[in-house]
Amino acid sequence: MSKETEIDMKEVELNELDPEKQPMTGDGQAAAGEKNGSVKVKVPEEEVAFTGLSKDELMRVAGTPGWVRTRWVLLILFWLGWLGMLAGAIVIIVQAPRCKPIPEMNWWNEGPLYQVSDVEAFSEGLKGIEGKLDEINKLKVKGLVFGPFHTVQEDVPLTLNLEEIEPEHGKLEDLKVFLEKAHKKGISVVLDLTPNYKGKDSWFSGTTADSEVIDKVKAAAEYWLGLGIDGIKISELSVAANSVDWSKLKETVIGNRTEEDTKRKALIGVAQNISAENLSLLINTTGADLVLSNLLSQKSGGKERIQAMDVLNSQQRSLGWGLGAAKKEQISKATGLIRLYQLLLLTMPGTPVFTYGDEIGLSAQGEESPKMVWGIEKEPAEGAAVNETAEAERKERIVVKKWFKTLSELRGKERSLLHGDYYSLYSSDSSLAFLRLWDQSERYITAVNWGTNPEKLKFTLTPTEGVELPEMATVKLSTDTTLEAESSVSLDDFTLQPGQAVLLQFPYSA
Repeated sequence: MSKETEIDMKEVELNELDPEKQPMTGDGQAAAGEKNGSVKVKVPEEEVAFTGLSKDELMRVAGTPGWVRTRWVLLILFWLGWLGMLAGAIVIIVQAPRCKPIPEMNWWNEGPLYQVSDVEAFSEGLKGIEGKLDEINKLKVKGLVFGPFHTVQEDVPLTLNLEEIEPEHGKLEDLKVFLEKAHKKGISVVLDLTPNYKGKDSWFSGTTADSEVIDKVKAAAEYWLGLGIDGIKISELSVAANSVDWSKLKETVIGNRTEEDTKRKALIGVAQNISAENLSLLINTTGADLVLSNLLSQKSGGKERIQAMDVLNSQQRSLGWGLGAAKKEQISKATGLIRLYQLLLLTMPGTPVFTYGDEIGLSAQGEESPKMVWGIEKEPAEGAAVNETAEAERKERIVVKKWFKTLSELRGKERSLLHGDYYSLYSSDSSLAFLRLWDQSERYITAVNWGTNPEKLKFTLTPTEGVELPEMATVKLSTDTTLEAESSVSLDDFTLQPGQAVLLQFPYSA
């Protein structure tokens, strides 16, 4: 090959295009004017950012009449709006109904009291009471009243030792353990220090307590309160109060509180067989924190019972009600209408006081204290022989206990029932009805008929500002099967069957 030929061949090779350097066009040809392998990049035009007005420009614009007027208009509108909202809030506050201040309440006003006069019959001694605390706590009681169980011989003052527990009832250590656990559950403990509880006269005398006996009770009160007991109970309050040394005993109990101790000690007295007027006088003159009477047992007519409540309702925070409790007896000894009287006691103005077993309708046999029945919820073993009478009694006790717990819990939650105002609505020889209300809370009407015939109750409310009865009410609780819970009833045409009780409810209306 000649030299010229070699030169031509090199030119051909140089002119051949590398496939990877071919232009990316549909026909394989580079676009006109474009060199092979070149890429067009579009550079965006530079954006001009808005920097706002300068300080000098702002000052010039701000001072113009238009902007000055605009600023003044906006400022005035802001303050007018603010003042309008403030005025509206003031009007709402002024026109809103005022909440009634809650009255001073002590622990004995906040729930039922539960009496255990015979610890042997209740729990086989003081040591057994500790194991029953959970069951007691479910009843929503606020205080337990124990005793008396101090040592004394019947009608012999010289044998009185109020600081010593009779051996058959238990030991001091048993009481201390129980006391500590009761307090942890929020249950207060009261000790009955009635001196001659085994004899005829509670104070060894007829009308006036002997000063020496009063001194012994005073010393014992200091001793037991110092151990953590929350209150002292005594029988025949009027006899004790006639003593010249009564004020010393009262001061020992009521004054037994330090600045750090916000819980008051209670002085509870029992007064029997006196009129409502004399009971009111006794409450005012003795200074006792709570006075338990037997007025419900003493007065069997509806009119008499309503009259007693009319007289005493204003003193409800110092008044205890019971049916048999003043004599440490069960409700069943006075009546068979257990649920009716449970409802009545737990809705009356005052503190309800029950004796152990009242929550299940325990029946007393003769003069002996009935033995408490526990474990009623336990079903008979499968396949075991069942006494039909005993089984029916067990089931009835479950119903009665559930009713008691429901009422006790309701009383603790509803201000109207706990410390509300009282208004009588109706009474006859065998029935009564009254209204309980508090401020803007739910209102309740209690109606009971312990007679043997149906009773048409005509509710009549004494004209009172801000208090009126509606046309309809709702059945909250009822022992009458014809009055179902949550059903509505007319208050203008209301009939209650014999031996029945009902709790009606209606809302506050402005």
